[in-house]
Amino acid sequence: MLQELSVQIVKPQVWVGLALTAVAAYAIYRFGRLLISTLEPHVPARLRPALKWLWWLVVIIGWLAVATAVAYLPSVPVLFSLGRDIMDGFRHSAGQLVVVIAMALIAWNLIGTLAQRIVAEQEFNRRSVRVQTLKGVVESTLRVVVVILSVIAGLQTLGVNATSLLAGVSVLGLAVGFGAQSLIKDVFNGFFILLEDQYGVGDVITVNSGQLSGGVERLNLRVTALRALDGTVHIIPNGQIATVSVSSKDWSRVVAQVDVTYAANIDDALRVLEQVSTEIYEADAWKHFFLEAPEQQGVTQLAPDGVTLRALFKVQPKSQYAIGREFNRRIKIAMDEAGIEIPFPQRSLNFGGSPIEIKLTREDLGRDPRGGQDRDHAPVKPTLTRDPEENENT
Repeated sequence: MLQELSVQIVKPQVWVGLALTAVAAYAIYRFGRLLISTLEPHVPARLRPALKWLWWLVVIIGWLAVATAVAYLPSVPVLFSLGRDIMDGFRHSAGQLVVVIAMALIAWNLIGTLAQRIVAEQEFNRRSVRVQTLKGVVESTLRVVVVILSVIAGLQTLGVNATSLLAGVSVLGLAVGFGAQSLIKDVFNGFFILLEDQYGVGDVITVNSGQLSGGVERLNLRVTALRALDGTVHIIPNGQIATVSVSSKDWSRVVAQVDVTYAANIDDALRVLEQVSTEIYEADAWKHFFLEAPEQQGVTQLAPDGVTLRALFKVQPKSQYAIGREFNRRIKIAMDEAGIEIPFPQRSLNFGGSPIEIKLTREDLGRDPRGGQDRDHAPVKPTLTRDPEENENT
């Protein structure tokens, strides 16, 4: 036996045969374990471990027998004969079909396992968006390929001519294609969305000039799924997407503006705006979001109810919402401290030749509720939750 083994073991075809039989044995073992797991609810609990060990023993003995036959070791008569019988059995349709199903099962589980190991970075950036998007697309595409190849291989083992079948399917697919042009358009549009990295999972987008908005929760070659702020999921075929406005691509901007009354000292108001902008830019909790120092635009509009002052913050994508909310809190406190009034509705009504001025005022409560405010420390923990986009459900 040892002499025969030493002669056979140096042959490359023997090593290839042993490797293929090992893969097939593992596939059959996994397939058997799946069947056992399905039957477990109908099997007494005390018999389940014995059943698993029995199946493992059957697979090991079967592989050893087949390996003996592949290495051609007739000096081991029992295993050699058993291995020849097993190989003859798997040359028939039923045995080949079992191997095809088992291999398909392994490929299916392997795709899922590898996909789970691909973890995108926690920090939001274009790389993490692209990894998260391509992960789902590649996983679904590979599983479709596994199913198609398994069906073709299974039909071949049953004696169906796969070439004729594929030709018939091609003709049928051509006929269906004329009636499913929208589906083809969806797939082509989805392909270019992925190829050009127009947007991806995690981006905040507005579709078709404000018809639908939300965060991209799922993206594949056919559809884009948007999650609105109220939790509503919008499923949009990629072929129906004409224009996309992405609010989280590369960098974002906070339009930090505040209105003051016409009676206010504009120069003082501009100094307060610059002070608040600098405070946020230099604050430890916020400075890592900024990409540039704040830009002071000054007076941008003389509106009917007041004067609009504006600053611009260039920040990390998807951080503009939280920074904008923090700016609103700080600028309100700063304006109160400086005695600069933020306008409330005012209207002038003319009766005859003399105007009558009407103002909306609040009752004097005896104590200024604006006192004791801390501009540097928010009473609630800052959140990075986004604000609703235009026309988005809230």
